[in-house]
Amino acid sequence: METTTPTAVQKALLRGKNKQDPYDPFDWYANMRQTSPVHFDEASRTWSVFTYEEAKRVTIDKDTFSSQPPKDQRKHSLMKTMVMMDPPKHTRIRSIVSKAFTPRVMKLWEPRIQELMEELMAQIEGKNEIDLVQAISYPLPVIVIAELLGVPSEHKQSFKEWSDILVSMPKSEDEEDVAEWQKIRDQGEADMMAFFADIIERKRHNLGDDLISLLIQAEENGDRLSADELIPFCNLLLLAGNETTTNLISNMIFSLLEQPGAYEALVQSPELIPRAVEEAVRFRAPAPTIVRYVTEDTELGGKVLKKGDNVIVFLASANRDERQFSNAHEFDIHRHPNPHIGFGHGIHFCLGAPLARLEACTAIKALLDRYESLELLSYMPMTNSGMYGLKELKLRVTPRS
Repeated sequence: METTTPTAVQKALLRGKNKQDPYDPFDWYANMRQTSPVHFDEASRTWSVFTYEEAKRVTIDKDTFSSQPPKDQRKHSLMKTMVMMDPPKHTRIRSIVSKAFTPRVMKLWEPRIQELMEELMAQIEGKNEIDLVQAISYPLPVIVIAELLGVPSEHKQSFKEWSDILVSMPKSEDEEDVAEWQKIRDQGEADMMAFFADIIERKRHNLGDDLISLLIQAEENGDRLSADELIPFCNLLLLAGNETTTNLISNMIFSLLEQPGAYEALVQSPELIPRAVEEAVRFRAPAPTIVRYVTEDTELGGKVLKKGDNVIVFLASANRDERQFSNAHEFDIHRHPNPHIGFGHGIHFCLGAPLARLEACTAIKALLDRYESLELLSYMPMTNSGMYGLKELKLRVTPRS
């Protein structure tokens, strides 16, 4: 019989979320950086890291801080992907799949992403009020990743539901809440794995120029990905390509509107769009945490971590560390250099970062070209999620005359 008890890391994350506003955790982060930058939760034997230098150390030191979860936590498919692996397994798989994410391959997608954005903008033509999440932030990335993978985009609602389920968290540590969450998660994951197993089998007999076909054919020294490796990786791509970029676009627009004059400044200086995207990743990181596992006793931030301890790195807090970033609590579209770690760091730096940047730049440029100004009407944060973003972002839009 399978247990429905949350893992130690999930318990620690739930406790942390209970202490913060879902879309404004930054005062809590600041307090933790000042009072307990490397904080230990005895009940779960989990450390939380809030400061930049310590966070960076954890992401770089792959020998001391492993990405691979304990065996009893490897049930779900995402636990079997390269983001949850150490070398040499990680090196092998990344060397194969990276062939499909070269700058040349990503550049080929730029015209299509621009075309999709134009189609989405046409659908809101003439409207004075829009929900940016439903109009742009959600459909653009999910259609792009569907076409990139070579799967029918008419399944995009299922893609969104599966993605939301996989990044969800229990409402609480209550046994009934956990059991319900586990049931929904297991079913969602089973449905998604069955979907990709069927797609992969079909493509083996009818290869195209899509990403799944490229991954089926990709080799490194004669080595190819097995079906057991391909299916979880497709799950990961769908999740990362959908959730991360959706939240990046929404978080960026929210931040531009929250900072007086920022949107108008970008209208006047669109060449700053790439910097604004990087600043959005720093300021409101879509993926706020990563998890590592201590392989040997070590010291971090003046504390002694024991072999077997869990570590949660709060990337979103590290990106606001006052010791690393001047005016860290300001959204600055001119910020350069911007050594944020919102896309991770080290060997696990986000493989899809160039695609996320391309989509975000394309989306904001289209909005700047079409609208003289945007006004924030209301917003609704995501809750019970391991990601950071908005379910709803309602805007009043003023077209250019």
